[in-house]
Amino acid sequence: MAVILLGAAVAGFVQGMSGFAFGLVAMAFWSWALEPAVAGPLVVFCSIIGQGMGMRLLKVSAIPRAIPFILGGLAGVPLGVVLLPRVNPQMFQAGLGALLLVWCPAMLLATKLPRIAHGGKLADGVAGMLGGIMGGIGGLPGPIPTLWCVLRGWDRVTQRSVFQLVFLTMHVTTMTGYLVTGTITAEAAWLFPVMVPIVIASALLGARAYQALGEIGFQRIVLGLLAVSGAVLLAASLPRLLAGG
Repeated sequence: MAVILLGAAVAGFVQGMSGFAFGLVAMAFWSWALEPAVAGPLVVFCSIIGQGMGMRLLKVSAIPRAIPFILGGLAGVPLGVVLLPRVNPQMFQAGLGALLLVWCPAMLLATKLPRIAHGGKLADGVAGMLGGIMGGIGGLPGPIPTLWCVLRGWDRVTQRSVFQLVFLTMHVTTMTGYLVTGTITAEAAWLFPVMVPIVIASALLGARAYQALGEIGFQRIVLGLLAVSGAVLLAASLPRLLAGG
């Protein structure tokens, strides 16, 4: 139980500071103490709490920018589910992990991050759809939309607002699916109310840390978390690939 509570506290803080990555951080702890059938719904539930609290920092003018990502993501999720039986999940995770592990540190070391101004809403929608497809295949809707927001060169408040809106939509959709299909077990359900005060308190502390970050500091946090997620994906997928699984 101590591992579960610590994971919730650390993940809530990181999400409150960065606007995402609750699942990445929490699963580093929870994978040792919880079955996937329990950890998955718990991650989604806690992420909804954290994302909902982050709405008080929402930049209203960012809502139109988030809509293409949301629509693309909602279209991409069922496509990812259809592709799931046809895609090697370990190969998928390893490829994505390698991309993040190489590209994000390179961007961190760059004196000036590249900016992509072309493509408009259509390109944003494609980024959202790719995130949705990745979510449907491997439960990973975040990396591509988050990285795309960084490449767009938007200020940190706009970036955070966009991917918070996108992820909140995805999480609510996922939770709805869990409820409709009866996926949530009794073991997960009793943990829900236990997590609420921990996630709220830690997310508030994370939000205070976010306020102290400048533009450069925020970019470093986001890219650093994406690089860590790449390392985690590689660590999880390579042994199975090498074993031929």
